[in-house]
Amino acid sequence: MEFLHKSVLFDEAIEALELNDTKVIVDGTAGGGGHSGEIAKTAKRLISIDRDPDAIEVLNKRLGGLGNVTIVHDNFSNIRAILESLDIESIDGLLLDLGVSSFQLDTAERGFSFHKDAQLDMRMSKNGLSAYDVVNTYGEQQLADIIYKYGEEKYSRRIAANIVRARQDKPVETTFELVDIIKASYPQKAMRDAHPARKTFQAIRIEVNGELEALEKTLDDAFEMLAPKGRIAVITFHSLEDRIVKEKFAEWCRGCTCPKEFPVCVCGNKPKGRALKAVTPSQEELEENPRARSSRLRVFEKN
Repeated sequence: MEFLHKSVLFDEAIEALELNDTKVIVDGTAGGGGHSGEIAKTAKRLISIDRDPDAIEVLNKRLGGLGNVTIVHDNFSNIRAILESLDIESIDGLLLDLGVSSFQLDTAERGFSFHKDAQLDMRMSKNGLSAYDVVNTYGEQQLADIIYKYGEEKYSRRIAANIVRARQDKPVETTFELVDIIKASYPQKAMRDAHPARKTFQAIRIEVNGELEALEKTLDDAFEMLAPKGRIAVITFHSLEDRIVKEKFAEWCRGCTCPKEFPVCVCGNKPKGRALKAVTPSQEELEENPRARSSRLRVFEKN
């Protein structure tokens, strides 16, 4: 099994963690071990987490023999329980490289890609609710809401109606069957902008994997366990993820929340850290890796 994933903003993310041999770092999206392999060279201890069993298999082969690395097959949203089980009270850094990996996209049978025909799946963990379940069992309104909310797709109602209509004859079983339904739901003039299935596939994947809820919970728990001067670095790939990270960091950086007319502060709220300037890929990286085009790295440092 070849778990290849070209990490976006790789150097910038590693640099943001300010690694040294005293630090305990968590890589919450370890994947094939790109970031983890680099972090392990310097960090005192590294906890590499991934929910994908294929990734865990590769991580064990690549990093399993390193004494400072602990590999955990779990969802990063369970970070608190994971660290407590390892008797780790605080961490110095957390890295999250969000979204779907190149390996998952390029492995047709995982059912993530609208460019490859396969059974509808999209499960990062390879168990639980699947894209097939969402497409074939959710009601029309529920489908429309998910596609609109998580895909920001303006043709969501039309797509949902056509999915429900199609599955009355037979279940929608494959990625290309779903792509055909989406294409039939699009006005011809809108087909020129981008692949019409991109937003709907993103929305269904987010629903299947509970990605946004997991992100918010993880950030809150990681902040509580972050040591002074510890850093959280998050690479996002779409506006919904980025908004959660940006707003969470802003919340932690906010000082006094008293009304402006108050002569003195009575809330006692003080900034809990600082957010560094967001970083986007260079033109050179974009030319080498087109999938980097929507990525952004945000970093928070705790006081």
